[in-house]
Amino acid sequence: MTGKGNTKRSGRMMAVGLCAAALAALSVVPAQAHGASRPAPHWQLKDSGTAARFRGLAAVDRDTAWLAGSGGTVLRTTDGGAHWRNVSPPGAGDLEFRDVEAFDARRAVVLAIGEGEDSRVLRTDDGGATWTETFRNTDTKAFYDCLAFFDRRHGLAMSDPVDGRFRILSTHDGGRSWKVLPSAGMPDALEGEAGFAAGGQCLVTSGPRDVWLATGGGARARVLHSADRGLTWKAAGTPVPAGDPARGVFALAFRDRTHGIAVGGDYRADQASPRAAAVSGDGGRTWTSAAQPPPAYRSGVTWLPHSRTTALAVGPTGTDLTTDGGRTWRTVDPGSFDTVDCAPDRACWAAGEQGRVARLEP
Repeated sequence: MTGKGNTKRSGRMMAVGLCAAALAALSVVPAQAHGASRPAPHWQLKDSGTAARFRGLAAVDRDTAWLAGSGGTVLRTTDGGAHWRNVSPPGAGDLEFRDVEAFDARRAVVLAIGEGEDSRVLRTDDGGATWTETFRNTDTKAFYDCLAFFDRRHGLAMSDPVDGRFRILSTHDGGRSWKVLPSAGMPDALEGEAGFAAGGQCLVTSGPRDVWLATGGGARARVLHSADRGLTWKAAGTPVPAGDPARGVFALAFRDRTHGIAVGGDYRADQASPRAAAVSGDGGRTWTSAAQPPPAYRSGVTWLPHSRTTALAVGPTGTDLTTDGGRTWRTVDPGSFDTVDCAPDRACWAAGEQGRVARLEP
C-alpha cells in the first residue's frame, strides 16, 4: 500500500456523570483550566513533553495509559497524565511504533511497523525500564500493522498479504514468543488489499476467541472475522468506500461478539470521505452504512465501557459521538487525534500528532 510510512500502519450509558446530553457538549480545554462549577465532559489535554505522533494508545485505567509513536517513542503515565515517563526502548529511534497493548502499569507489548525487519514486537515487564525484542520479521514481503490480545496470554498480530493472503502471528505467552499461523484458513486477498497502521485498531478482539481484521486499498473495503483465534476467517464487504490505496476501513470496535462499528474513509486531506462509518449487528457478517456518518476520515473508534449505544470516533479533523450504536454521528470537538481508547473503569484517552494526548473529563 502506498504511503505506508505516514498512514499505515475493544446496558448503561457512561455512568458517574456522563450522559448523552452532557457528551454533546464535549470540548477540549487545557489541563490547567479550572471552572467554578463541575464542567461538562470534555477532552482535557495533557502535556506529553514531546512532539512525537502517537498512533498507539492503551488505556489501562483513569491513572495509567501507554503511548507508542514515531521515532521509537513510548511514554507511560501512572498519575492521570500529569506526568509522562519516557520509557522508549534503547536504540529504537529509527522505528515507527503504531500499536501498544498494555496489561497493567508494568506489562506492555509494542509493535513497530515497516517492511522486512522494521516490523518488530517488543515486551516489557517492568514499566518500560527494560525491553525484550520478542519478534523480528525476516520476510521482506511482510508488513505488520496491528496487535490485539484476547487476554493476558493470547494475542495476534497481522501483516499485509504475503503470497496473496493476510499473515497472522500468534502468541500464547503474553507476547514473549510468536509463531506464524497457517494460511489455509485465510481467504484470498483482493488485488491491492492491505491494512492500515493508522491507530492500532485494524485488528480487534472481543471475548476469548473472536477477532476482526479491517482492510482497504482493494476494490472493496472488507472486514474479516475469525471465531477461533485466527485459524479460520470469513470475509464480508462493507459500504465504506475503497478502490484506492488511501481508502478503506481504518479502525474497528466491537462491544461484544455481535455489535461492531467500522470507521475510515480517505486519509488524504483534500479528498471527501462519504460513508466513512458502518455498523454490524451480526458479528461482522453484514455491514450497513451509518445513516449520518462522520463528516471526514476517521482513524480511531471505541465504545464507551458498559454502554450499549455510545461510542467515540476520532481523526485529524475532530471527535464524533454516536448515542445510537453507530447509526448517526455528530462532531463534538474539532481537535486532531489519531486514536482513542477507553478503560474498564470508564476512563477514555485519545492521542495523535505533535504529542497530543487527552483524557475525557470528568
